[in-house]
Amino acid sequence: MLNAVFSAFRLPELRRKLLFTLGILILYRFLAQIPVAGVDAQALAQFFQGSDLANLFDLLSGGALSNFSVMSMGVYPYITASIIMQLLIPIIPQLEEIAKDGDAGRQKINQYTLYLTIPLAILQGYGQAALMTSQLTGAAAVLPRFGFSVDPLVTLTVVGSLVAGSFFALWLGNLITEDGIGNGVSLIIFGGIVGGMWSRINVLLASTRGWLLVLVFGLITVATVLLIVYVQEGQRRIPVRYGKRVRSMRGNRLMMVGGQSSYIPIRVNSAGMIPLIFASSLLIFPATIGAAFQGASAAWLASIGTFLVTFLSPGRTLYWLLYFLLVVAFTYFYTDVVFRQQNLPETLQRQGGYIPGIRPGRRTEEYLNRVVSRITLVGALFLGFVAIIPWLVGFVINEPGLATSSLLITSAGLLIVVGVVLDTMKQLEAQLLMRHYEGFIR
Repeated sequence: MLNAVFSAFRLPELRRKLLFTLGILILYRFLAQIPVAGVDAQALAQFFQGSDLANLFDLLSGGALSNFSVMSMGVYPYITASIIMQLLIPIIPQLEEIAKDGDAGRQKINQYTLYLTIPLAILQGYGQAALMTSQLTGAAAVLPRFGFSVDPLVTLTVVGSLVAGSFFALWLGNLITEDGIGNGVSLIIFGGIVGGMWSRINVLLASTRGWLLVLVFGLITVATVLLIVYVQEGQRRIPVRYGKRVRSMRGNRLMMVGGQSSYIPIRVNSAGMIPLIFASSLLIFPATIGAAFQGASAAWLASIGTFLVTFLSPGRTLYWLLYFLLVVAFTYFYTDVVFRQQNLPETLQRQGGYIPGIRPGRRTEEYLNRVVSRITLVGALFLGFVAIIPWLVGFVINEPGLATSSLLITSAGLLIVVGVVLDTMKQLEAQLLMRHYEGFIR
């Protein structure tokens, strides 16, 4: 692999792409250290000690939220808009028709996604700042002057800088995609995840067993990465044949085309880390609402808030069981949505392809749905297992305060890191093979 890296740097064009990508990531990490106006650093540190929702958003912002910088929203509004658009396409017929219109349709969908990102970024920026200003977690206000009733100018400045930072991060990601190596948006998130690993190591070193826990959790992380790579690369290949067709006449001879054999690759985990994000957001929301209800004057409302905070906090068994079930359910849901968008039976029939032993049309659709349903079961259970690894490790290693930090990188973070590394390696492999070099993947 090192020889392949040296070979890649010997190529002027590829070396320029790699250095450009690295430079953009360094620039993003530099901007992630610039806080918005009026931040109380001590209150910010206290806020992160008890907010799992903030830690989730910090993961997707590339580690910028922990400093509440101008880049603290990262590309999360765009990711949310993309997920919403993917869910709306099979529901709205007009969007489904646009999505089928090749490259022009994809560009139109991307344009709609950017339009949707604007209001989502404004809402998230204001909500994020308002949450940090409130007293829901018992911490001091991170932005004491935030609020239109307190200081409208500071409020507009904070929201405007957060929205601008989010779109600037998206622009940097697009620059990497166009002129660098790999998917830019994913690489920005990747850089933040890897950068946050050192803070987790410091937490482990500060514990009673120090280096021993670092070694144990390091081995757990490596084993989890190997499992993720094995499952992520796993696929079911469904054979496909294409019938011969008459294309043209040459003299007195018929010119036949087709008759080739291929396959449809169906991945074990087609949903990626999206189900983990859905499940985490859904589970953290009730606990956040419960924290607000705890201070209510009505006794019954306060008791509901206490119940939500007590039994749906990450340290509780009920939380992890619901987390597992929601991840499995969302994996089935998201995989079904993505598979229906591909419309494989119609595409095969239009191209003259068929699955041996299966009639085209409805029979092919039923067969593919059965295969996807079976293979998704493995992927769903796998994602559910990865999601609850911190809870499982907590039974083995009894160290207070480390149950939710049992990996040097979080479960969703590991899925992102592995996916980004594999995708970037494959792109480098393609570049090297084009120039007759030995590649990364053997």
